Amino acid sequence: MDRAGARPTISPMPPVAATVGLPWDTAVEDPVGALAKARRELGDTFVVDSGEDRYLFTFSPVGVVAFYGLPEERASKGLADWRMLRRKLPDEIFVGRRTLPHQLFGRDDVATYLANVERALDAAVDELGDAGEVDLFDFTRRLGHRVGLASWGGPGSASGARFDRLARAFDALDGSESFVHPDAMAAVAASGKATERAALAVVVEEVGLSLQELPGAEPGHGLFVRVAAAWADAPPVDRAVGVALDVALIHVASMSNLFAALGWMLVDLLTRPDELSRVRAGDRARAEVCALESTRLAQRSIMARYVVAPVTLDVGGARYEVGAGATVATLLPLTNTTAAAGLELWDPDRWNRRRLADPSALAAVELVTVFGHGRHTCPAQPFSLSTMTAAASRLFVAFDLEPGWEGHPQPVRNQIGGVARAAGPCPVRYRRR
Repeated sequence: MDRAGARPTISPMPPVAATVGLPWDTAVEDPVGALAKARRELGDTFVVDSGEDRYLFTFSPVGVVAFYGLPEERASKGLADWRMLRRKLPDEIFVGRRTLPHQLFGRDDVATYLANVERALDAAVDELGDAGEVDLFDFTRRLGHRVGLASWGGPGSASGARFDRLARAFDALDGSESFVHPDAMAAVAASGKATERAALAVVVEEVGLSLQELPGAEPGHGLFVRVAAAWADAPPVDRAVGVALDVALIHVASMSNLFAALGWMLVDLLTRPDELSRVRAGDRARAEVCALESTRLAQRSIMARYVVAPVTLDVGGARYEVGAGATVATLLPLTNTTAAAGLELWDPDRWNRRRLADPSALAAVELVTVFGHGRHTCPAQPFSLSTMTAAASRLFVAFDLEPGWEGHPQPVRNQIGGVARAAGPCPVRYRRR
């Protein structure tokens, strides 16, 4: 702790952004803009003291490389993510889990996911009917629920009344609200997370019914079978609750950003007819690089590592000894758009498959990212890109879509974390082709 006895030590002490806080602790209308201003004034490495926490932000090429290289056992991404999500989610969703999200995203699972995506798209297209109007991000959020629950929710969870109840429950339980609307977390805490606990009870009830219906339906629900098998030794009541909470954590952790990323991909394609035509014609490779580019620009993620044992962070020109209890962080919406000329523009040609085609203009390749780097690359990357490309291709083949908004949709200003959510409605008119 520092000499005041209240905060973790950092030595030598970098400049402190005295007027900047983070929105879950204090009112900040535009936290990304505030951190960008602090960077302009203080340089690429500075401290933010917010609430009871101390954050060491770094944006220099050497510092960002060092950030990604910090050992998990000393500076934990998992703990940093948990500290953010627990502002919204009940503690019981984290305790005693036997199947974690990364365990369901192995290379051999991709074929299973693709089949589930196609079934979910069948249902979503049927639900739209022949013509109408829908909010783009409402549609992609509902589609995300359907894809996820078809994959790991068990029999009956991705259709009918059970799906509708689960979708409403997961909307209420959405852990991403902790960073999309961080200003709302004080009210969540004051209520004792009453809304979230009620939603979790619905998930336990509905997934429990899916578990009862599993015998005989195993071939179509391989991932759910794996979740259920992890609880085979538990008493029936404990098993039902354990399976449901595993499913709940997998779903909120895996789907919180996918629907938003797909929404921005559709927004970008709808305003670029030539690219839309290529996707509609079945160019899956082009669709994938469009997905990467849209997600890159929509990133609002604060990448954070919670220090559990002292670490040294070399930022180039200075080395900082960071004490336990501090959080080391960088911010993707800043590095993703400023690390080289032209990065503020949407250009899928900058990608060659899932890598930058020419990173030579970057001082470090880690300065631009969509799914992370190194050992902390998101394990759901293949699943997410497959879902986005399949969904965009299917929608544009099935429908002619016309955007009903003016200008380019804007992100929620006080969001810091995850993929941007749209600040306002994004209506789309559609007609079956």
